[in-house]
Amino acid sequence: MSDMIYEIRDLRLSFPDMAHKPLFGAAPRVEVLKGLSFDVPKGEVLGIVGGSGSGKSTLGRAMIRLLEPDSGTIRFEGTDITHAEESALRPLRRKFQMIFQDPMSSLNPRRRVAGIIAGPLRLQGVQDTQSCVLEALDMVGLPRSFARRYPHELSGGQRQRVGIARAVALRPDFILADEIVSGLDVSSQAQVLNLLEQLVKDLGLTLAFISHDLSVIRRLCSRIIVMHRGEIVENAPTVQVFDAPQADYTRELLQSIPLPDPDQVWA
Repeated sequence: MSDMIYEIRDLRLSFPDMAHKPLFGAAPRVEVLKGLSFDVPKGEVLGIVGGSGSGKSTLGRAMIRLLEPDSGTIRFEGTDITHAEESALRPLRRKFQMIFQDPMSSLNPRRRVAGIIAGPLRLQGVQDTQSCVLEALDMVGLPRSFARRYPHELSGGQRQRVGIARAVALRPDFILADEIVSGLDVSSQAQVLNLLEQLVKDLGLTLAFISHDLSVIRRLCSRIIVMHRGEIVENAPTVQVFDAPQADYTRELLQSIPLPDPDQVWA
């Protein structure tokens, strides 16, 4: 059995460019992912970093098949899911989950926390959803009484913990976290990052953490993929990326990180 949870080869994905669509005929397509190839070992915490429009979020959504690639191959735990039908993907979806950037828009405001966490459990045919919901709340450090609350009754950090609870309730093998601390204050960011570190250890998760902030990536991830204009410009262990970056774009990102000492540099 392979030690890789993901094997991705020559991945390409494009979107129609509606801004340049002619009056008649199809819109031209803009290639967002340009032949990406990499592996993700089981148990790794992978950072995917890049500026706006680099394709990092598109890559993440393609990995969990919220988007279907144009070409290339995505293998998850040895299974080719590149162009799999939804009926074939459904049993696999309990193995890969996503934590979204904005919990207020990804949590149904009309449902209580218990119903939000239980939704994916019911879709996967789990019978005892109540105990699973309470266990998920325990795992993310929220009181069980929060199961009766609505999202608007929670703070931003608490709402993000609900999003994390929804993702871990199914005990997946892989979680994609897309910019999940970008809207939180520094204290809440630290608490969420500590929680993710603990969940990775306790549940044996493989995690892909998408961010534009290299300082956050450095804290959490063991390896970093740097993306620029739909391409991977660097793929290396975190220490190497910070101490000896190979790509000019990586050096630009490092130089953009604020440092307490203006004379200090990352590399």
